[in-house]
Amino acid sequence: MAIIFHHLLHPPHCSSPLPAFSSSSRPLRSQISCSSSSSSAHMEPHNEGRTKFKAFPYVSAPHRNLMVDLVSTVENRLDSQLLPCTLPPDVQYYQNQSGTGCASLHIRSGHKPSQIDFILGSWIHCELPTGAALNITSLSAYLKPSTDAPNFLFELIQSSPTSVVLILDLPPRKDLVLSPDYLTKFYEDTQLDKHRQTLEKIPEVRPYISSSLYIRSLVSPTAITVRIETEASGQGRMEEFIKDHVDPIAKEVLGIWLDLCACGEREVGETERAYLEKRDGLVKSRTIEIDLGSSLPRLFGPEVADRVLGSVRKFFTA
Repeated sequence: MAIIFHHLLHPPHCSSPLPAFSSSSRPLRSQISCSSSSSSAHMEPHNEGRTKFKAFPYVSAPHRNLMVDLVSTVENRLDSQLLPCTLPPDVQYYQNQSGTGCASLHIRSGHKPSQIDFILGSWIHCELPTGAALNITSLSAYLKPSTDAPNFLFELIQSSPTSVVLILDLPPRKDLVLSPDYLTKFYEDTQLDKHRQTLEKIPEVRPYISSSLYIRSLVSPTAITVRIETEASGQGRMEEFIKDHVDPIAKEVLGIWLDLCACGEREVGETERAYLEKRDGLVKSRTIEIDLGSSLPRLFGPEVADRVLGSVRKFFTA
């Protein structure tokens, strides 16, 4: 489940089967199958859901390793501040009726004294009529109004073995024009823009501009929103690109967010807290309305979408 940028590609209904990947980094389809979701008799539902989530079964080894490292880094650093995932088993892992689309969702709320609102990780796999597949992996983190620090967003949207959209940002929670010190602290002093500049110098990288003006208004001036195309060099080049370029940049940006935002202390007055509560609430409700509310029924059907959205709303409207 890609919380903010899922609708960027507007994928059609899932249908025809996906050809198996070749190479040593073939997806772990034997471990997780959209057509086989039976529970292991010896495994608790919570552990099974977590295992399926951290498998990232339909992506290449470099892609999978990156997602596992990012999730593990967040959980290891913030574990004492996070509650266990309480989603129902049929929301932690779900699929469409035809078995051509499946997804895993993992949400952990922060303890009451924590600045963490919740951490959300997900993957979506959907077989497309072209014979290719849509694979989306994402990790996002939302903070409470007790701090005004930016949130965290990472997403890889892969529509073919040689085409990936990368989204990486610390979305601001204040007006940067009215808060120049905020801009300086979180975006200039951290030199976040150097990562975008570095990526855009690579021949396979092109800027990716969302057609949604609303989405473009949410991200920071240093947001990385690029399309990576390696068709000329093949799938192996994409795996190399993720390992050599996306991996180190994503980990560095996550480290900045953990040090400066999740674990940094910010003084927030009552008036500002009220503003943050209102703004955060609007962003979350808008996300449900224009993104998940339209994309999940299209990918998984209304019954599954209603079940998943019902659980997600509890976190986004709390």
